[in-house]
Amino acid sequence: MAYQNPKSALQMVESARAAFQTGATKDVNFRMKQLKQLLRMYEENNTRIVEALASDLRKSRQEVEVIEIELLVHDLKNTIDSLHEWVKPERPPRSFANWLDKTYLFNEPYGVVLVIGAWNYPLLLTLLPLAGAIAAGNCVIIKPSEVTPASAKFMQEAIPKYLDNECYQVYTGGPSETTELLQEKFDYIFFTGSTHVGRLIHAAANKHLTPVTLELGGKSPVYIDNTADIDVVAHRVVWGKWINAGQTCIAPDYILCNKEVEAKFLKAADNVLKKFYKTNPKDSPDLCRIVNDKNFQRLSGFLKGANIALGGETDAKERFIGLTVLVDVKDNDPVMEEEIFGPILPIVNVTNAYDALNYINKRDKPLAMYIFSNNKRDVRLFLDNTSSGGVCVNDTAMHFTVCALPFGGVGASGMGRYHGKYTFDTFSHKKSCLYKSLGGVGEKLASGRYPPYSQSKTSALRMLLKYRKGISLRYLPHLTMFVLGLIASCGFKYFANTLFLNKNA
Repeated sequence: MAYQNPKSALQMVESARAAFQTGATKDVNFRMKQLKQLLRMYEENNTRIVEALASDLRKSRQEVEVIEIELLVHDLKNTIDSLHEWVKPERPPRSFANWLDKTYLFNEPYGVVLVIGAWNYPLLLTLLPLAGAIAAGNCVIIKPSEVTPASAKFMQEAIPKYLDNECYQVYTGGPSETTELLQEKFDYIFFTGSTHVGRLIHAAANKHLTPVTLELGGKSPVYIDNTADIDVVAHRVVWGKWINAGQTCIAPDYILCNKEVEAKFLKAADNVLKKFYKTNPKDSPDLCRIVNDKNFQRLSGFLKGANIALGGETDAKERFIGLTVLVDVKDNDPVMEEEIFGPILPIVNVTNAYDALNYINKRDKPLAMYIFSNNKRDVRLFLDNTSSGGVCVNDTAMHFTVCALPFGGVGASGMGRYHGKYTFDTFSHKKSCLYKSLGGVGEKLASGRYPPYSQSKTSALRMLLKYRKGISLRYLPHLTMFVLGLIASCGFKYFANTLFLNKNA
């Protein structure tokens, strides 16, 4: 398929770099204008966004408006309200040796950054990092997923109408176009997608020593014990698993529980599924479809030879897979060998929390972990003894919606983090600065570092550089006046010898 891009990858990156070098994006007022234009794009294109996602994934209006549009708007409004505060230089604490100096951390844009979006939430997972990159003062090349063409077309047509055409550009295409982009030098790359492709992105970035954020996935476990309210658990697990037909990077991937809890969950889940999607889920307007034939065939393969406790219906023509729960699942079953990313939920039996811990820790670190329990000791056991991108206790997926919490993976589930200020920080280089005065008392106090060296100078410097726990600058002005007075009355050499270098003491 031929993609219509107004410029080649090289031309696009070069024009974005030329725009960055003008300094336009470093102006906070310019950034604010672009962010407000982005907000206007969301508000004026609600219907078109709904139609694009219905075309790509048969998403219902509510899923689009709440999970894609509203999360984008919420995060963007928070960024707009906070931007002037975020861009201010930070003032890190000073050590004793730097009492007379000033320390700063400047939030500096990287330059020209590449944002590669995902197909499962094609707008949310592309435009949310875009907003943070704009806020941080970067120029951005946006690469939407080719798997969701209607959403990609919307971004290619809408973004130039609302944002600066040189600073923010959309490059569409498939793997070959992405490869062309990755041959160019970027100052930062933000990728959302599979672990397999993430490794390729990371390898390409390494050629230019380009820093990356990789938002990947993995098999996110759900532990359920017999202290949890199974009816509530069923509602929350079923919702978290089957929104977007399970095509969510933080969807519950498999359940860990004992046989008693399994029986209760199956009964409750069956009731919840009928409540959510009626007796014939395929006819429900609230259930998405599998994105393409390739993924449909991959998911259908997991059902062959499996013990299906609930669901299992498939329709290749409609790319429909029923809401399916598998039992008696073994470690070497195909469904347990990769991230499912679809409406299939295996249950693996364990005897207790320790059993579940061992099972989780033998696998790659997941993007999310879910714990359903009223036993605080066991919850703490999981929090202290497992590693995952994030944890949600007694719910699923909802931690993603809290912009005050950073979102990101660890190990095979990714690197880096974003949401709220964390997105701004991701796209900002923290440039450190020590600001010293020329001459004066500061120069006299530091003169011991200059040759010729001596034991007395070494002792004085070690005293200045000595770590002091919990030191407070509250009385710094008074101490400074005392030191200055002492130096003035005694002379620097006498002051150093008596205060720091009393060899006879």
